[in-house]
Amino acid sequence: MVVIDLRDVSVRLGGRTVVDGVSATLDRGLIGILGPNGAGKSTLVRAAFGLVPATGAIAIEGDSVARTVAYLPQGGAIHWPLSVRRLVALGRLPHVAPLARMGWGDEAAVARAMAAADVAHLAERDATTLSGGERARVLLARALAAEARALIADEPLAALDPAHALAVMALLRATAVGGTLVVAVLHDLALAARFCDRILLMDGGRLVADGPPVTVLTADRIAEVYGVTAWIGQVGGIATVIPLGVAPGR
Repeated sequence: MVVIDLRDVSVRLGGRTVVDGVSATLDRGLIGILGPNGAGKSTLVRAAFGLVPATGAIAIEGDSVARTVAYLPQGGAIHWPLSVRRLVALGRLPHVAPLARMGWGDEAAVARAMAAADVAHLAERDATTLSGGERARVLLARALAAEARALIADEPLAALDPAHALAVMALLRATAVGGTLVVAVLHDLALAARFCDRILLMDGGRLVADGPPVTVLTADRIAEVYGVTAWIGQVGGIATVIPLGVAPGR
């Protein structure tokens, strides 16, 4: 089991506090990090990887972070004209010795990742020609190919149509059920309520709530953090949250 431990983590960028004293232990299941734009969600996960300077304490269990944690950044760009298969195979680099070729186990991991992300049919396509949604799924496949013990995905649903957004959330959920810690920065309240085991809700750089979706995504808290009224309930036995309108006084 991977444990990512954050203790009083703060980040200042451009003279402004973007993350303010966040403490949380991320250790199991599918964990969603939610909050409005500018809440500090992406900065928090970037700080966990040392991609931005932070104060406080950050600890990730494991001898090799590259093998322990796979990171899917927000809005990943593809600059080189690689085939989709070769791009996804880059996810295996932490497992391959320098100048060595991938083995059959690596090839199998790449194939599994492409099938799971529904991009196997794109294997020979030039990755620079992909649509936004195709690119998002290919980059997710690259992260999955690492078969790391933890996966952190920053806005993995960006540019996805509803069918693929549902499929990706189901995939992240299944990955978590299989024993991988999955942390996802999300904006979709309905999908978070449906699929996440736990939600960290941020606002103004601070962690304002941490717990199961039913205790975090309340009407009062959604109005306070997002400034909208919301219907919260179940449809066909599926938990959902539907924003209705701007909250009074906003």
